[in-house]
Amino acid sequence: MCLNNEEQDIGQTLTVAMEPDSKKRKSSDWSFLSMNKRSECKKKCDQATHERKICSSSSKTEESTSLPGLSQKSANVNGQSSNNIPLAERMRPQSFENFVGQENSEGKQSLLMQVLSHSNHLPSLILHGPPGCGKTTFAKIIAHKVKAKDNIKFVTLSATTCSVSDVKEVAKVAANDLKMLHRRTVLFLDEIHRFNKSQQDTLLPYVEDGTLTLIGATTENPSFHVNSALLSRCRIVTFDKLNMDSVKKIITRALTLLGVSLITPGEATSTENPELTDSDRSSALGMEVEAVDTLAGLVDGDARAALNGLQLSIEGLLARESQISNSKLTITPAVVREALQRSHILYDKSGEEHYNTVSALIKSMRGSDASAALYWMTRMLEGGENPLFIARRLVIFASEDIGLADPAALNLAVATHQACQFIGMPECNFNLAHCVIYLARAPKSTEVLQALQAARKCVQSHQGALPPVPLHLRNAPNKFLKNLGYGEGYKYPPAYSGPVDQCYFPPSLAGTDFFSKGS
Repeated sequence: MCLNNEEQDIGQTLTVAMEPDSKKRKSSDWSFLSMNKRSECKKKCDQATHERKICSSSSKTEESTSLPGLSQKSANVNGQSSNNIPLAERMRPQSFENFVGQENSEGKQSLLMQVLSHSNHLPSLILHGPPGCGKTTFAKIIAHKVKAKDNIKFVTLSATTCSVSDVKEVAKVAANDLKMLHRRTVLFLDEIHRFNKSQQDTLLPYVEDGTLTLIGATTENPSFHVNSALLSRCRIVTFDKLNMDSVKKIITRALTLLGVSLITPGEATSTENPELTDSDRSSALGMEVEAVDTLAGLVDGDARAALNGLQLSIEGLLARESQISNSKLTITPAVVREALQRSHILYDKSGEEHYNTVSALIKSMRGSDASAALYWMTRMLEGGENPLFIARRLVIFASEDIGLADPAALNLAVATHQACQFIGMPECNFNLAHCVIYLARAPKSTEVLQALQAARKCVQSHQGALPPVPLHLRNAPNKFLKNLGYGEGYKYPPAYSGPVDQCYFPPSLAGTDFFSKGS
């Protein structure tokens, strides 16, 4: 701010002078402030306002100075220096025409696009898809469209930072707007899966009576993480992971925005230019086509990760520009890998991808494909999975899918679990790999699984009370129970030289066999 104490006093004096207060004076009574004094105050206030404008203009000029290598066109966004705004945010399109990806699921000719483009009625939506596929961008395009209409207000909240009280406050204001101004409110709730079931229930009455139009975004499967009652009132829009072509298109657009040239194969990657100045640094940045392919491949369909990786690559080069100021700065595949350190692995230790990956591991071992099983196990570990979780699943697999075909499998799986407890990462990955390969190569048998399922079905499908334990099978630890007949007639097998003819089922289930194919 450019205000000094004198200017603040002038502003306060004018405020007092112009404040209507019928109890103290009439509106036409200005005698307490002389005409000359008012004129002097107004003159000084106008001068202070002019100085503030000059100060503000100077400040904006300083902010608009972009880093070398960034185009002046993108240097200032919403009054903020572009250097302070992530590239992923600057690259968000403002219309569906510039929206990249989702051609199959949400193409421009789809019913949803027609509703959003031509109708004043916006349905409640749940946007579901992996990170960086365009869910938030999709919602912000909707916000941009509805803000152009006087009868719709767009409010954004994130379930990671807001509470139920925030939702209720938005709903309260929305109800007043609807009643007094006939203006509807659209609430965009990002990461809606972070709300628990009871918190999601708070949204139900407002969505049901039309107070709020809800747009929720989630990376998790809505059928698992969103209330069924809320799902029934919303349309689910599923976003696919972006393919390589879409990611490369987004990267290329970003290069154009930043003024970075695209270097095709065979083109020189370094040009000596002793006359190169900072003002030429924008045109001195280039990115090899192969580097674009590398970046698009590493991020696994995540556009946000691609743009962040591009920004890191540029910043890494610019940080070293003083050492190579006379050469063309080129983003190579090596620069991209250095910026990202390692490939972007899509893995959520508590979400849907967590269960998808462990399912792939189990199915690969069941199919005796040791290489595939080792791949999925490694992918889980590289994604940060707890090795004990994997070890527990191996113990289950040893009995469920191998069982009696190789009884040693269970011993190895239990030993692997203990080794993971004793050793921990990263060394225990050898124990896990040992066990995964063994289980994948071991003979398979589901006899244990099928027999257990047959026994469970027998118990659960029984009509009425379950039959009592036969007296000869009951324990008789004292004389009282013996007198009641407990244990009477029981044949102790070790006392016989051959098989003992004795029924171990309740009489109504005599002859049951859980191991026969018909059981």
